[in-house]
Amino acid sequence: MPNWKTTVGRVRICGAFEGVSFVLLMGVAMPLKYLAGMPTAVKWPGWIHGILFMVYCVAILMALVNGRLSFGKSVLAFVASLLPFGPFLIDRVLVKDEAKEISDGGIS
Repeated sequence: MPNWKTTVGRVRICGAFEGVSFVLLMGVAMPLKYLAGMPTAVKWPGWIHGILFMVYCVAILMALVNGRLSFGKSVLAFVASLLPFGPFLIDRVLVKDEAKEISDGGIS
């Protein structure tokens, strides 16, 4: 379970919300728009996903600036956000970084 008090934990939590919003946008809202003829079905899910995407990017940047994620893992986390289910896959890598942050006493 991600720890909200750690920098990497916040990246993991934001990634989970962003990932769910992306799957809902692509799996529910977009089919409603194109298959059911409901063009407004993507308005609010699209806005919510956009905001969550920006929050996730800021969380990644904060983890990078604070030295809790390497540049390579930060890029990997960003690229993962562009793929469906990507944030869920990168989460497995981030668990180790979060554990390291906790063991270093780096809870902010």
